Amino acid sequence: MDRFRVALSGDFRNPDGSLAYPDFDLSPLQEDPDIELAFVPADGAIRADDLAGFDALILLAARFERASVPADGRLALVARFGVGYHTVDVDACSDGAIALVITPDGVRRPVAVSILTLIFALAGRLMDKDRITRAGPAGWAAKSQFMGMGLVGRTLGSVGIGNIGAEMFRLARPFDLRFIAHDPYAEPKAASALGVELVPLDEVFQRADFVTINCPLNDSTRGLADARRLSLMKPTAFLVNTARGPIVDQTALVEALADRRIAGAGLDVFAVEPVPAEDPILALDNVILAPHALCWTDQLFAGNGAADTTAVLDLMHGYLPRGIVNRDIVDNPVWRAKLDRYRSTFGS
Repeated sequence: MDRFRVALSGDFRNPDGSLAYPDFDLSPLQEDPDIELAFVPADGAIRADDLAGFDALILLAARFERASVPADGRLALVARFGVGYHTVDVDACSDGAIALVITPDGVRRPVAVSILTLIFALAGRLMDKDRITRAGPAGWAAKSQFMGMGLVGRTLGSVGIGNIGAEMFRLARPFDLRFIAHDPYAEPKAASALGVELVPLDEVFQRADFVTINCPLNDSTRGLADARRLSLMKPTAFLVNTARGPIVDQTALVEALADRRIAGAGLDVFAVEPVPAEDPILALDNVILAPHALCWTDQLFAGNGAADTTAVLDLMHGYLPRGIVNRDIVDNPVWRAKLDRYRSTFGS
């Protein structure tokens, strides 16, 4: 093994070959003489043949499926750019002796800020006030009809109190909200330290003035915010989802918004992405929409890039990368043999 070979999914690059996200600093990899970088096609799923001979893959939006696992057995790491990994076949990674890592440190603050951005905009009726301001004197004359909701003493609820949910509560502390959350995996002491009351799931929907979705998408959370739970919400309450679209029953949400059974919603994720032009959610005036990119900032891309770069370098030097999803891989003798080989070749 002469060099450690790293593939990047082709969606990190523009059609003209320039980097699509220059805040992702590749210099630690580019300047290492022991590393060879290359881009691989990312039209749909990554192809196994394109990954032959590579040790690591940094993956943006393309899918990594069972058919993406190269036959030569060399690939040891898929570093996902972000925390969502529904586009990655985790079992296929484990079966192929490949570690899957994500970047919780890179997304924690940017996503939490995006949640608060939607809460502030909904509470202050920002979109309405922007619209009436643009209408001239007639719009200004109507401003008393668009009173916002103050935050002091209101209840901020979260479905999930992990990496992002906890950061949201930390950032929201100065606004004198009450905090409640449901998370079957939460440590009561950790919740208490954040000032969060742990409650049953239905109670989050019943009590919260702002219901935020901060859990991963899996079989148990798909459709979790269904018609029944949405019906529990107060008519003055708002739903905010920056996690994954299918966690919320979007058809039921559209009906609740259209009938004014809840006050509004802020969505950065959807059942189908991109949102089809004919989707009825686009016609509603009590929902704020973003294209699964509200948290996209220079700092997000720098942070995710740094985390993935560190994971690749750790693997190369024979260390366990942070953020491993398929933790069983750590005891996999085939993967450990890869790690030992990297340590003996590139370790320092």
